[in-house]
Amino acid sequence: MARTFIDTNILVYADDADSPDKQKVAQEIVRTGLLRGDAVLSTQVLQEYFVVATRKLKIPAESAQKRVELLGNLTVVTVSLANIVDAIKLHRLYSLSFWDALVVQCARAAGCESVLSEDLQHGQTIEGVRIWNPFAA
Repeated sequence: MARTFIDTNILVYADDADSPDKQKVAQEIVRTGLLRGDAVLSTQVLQEYFVVATRKLKIPAESAQKRVELLGNLTVVTVSLANIVDAIKLHRLYSLSFWDALVVQCARAAGCESVLSEDLQHGQTIEGVRIWNPFAA
């Protein structure tokens, strides 16, 4: 089964009623990932989601916590020192932001074939991981 890494922006759009088209796509991605069990997140993504959900989307902390707990049913990669060091290497090699490099590294560590993200270059392959923007026309 092909594993797919879901970046923070997908989780945020799933709860963002101000972007209904993206919300629909993002909700389907999360729903499918939960049903199939092939979606992967990292502790970084869950932390970022909580911060954005409570600050930008004004979701109450208790509700955002429940969402994080639900998303924890997916495969979750714990950010380790090895992941951080390898992300720094990706940052240096590919001129990615450190945070984007950490997403790619955690996807690699989990054996994902792809990362779903709006933040990275659509169609790019980094160290065997393909970047897909599910909102690209």
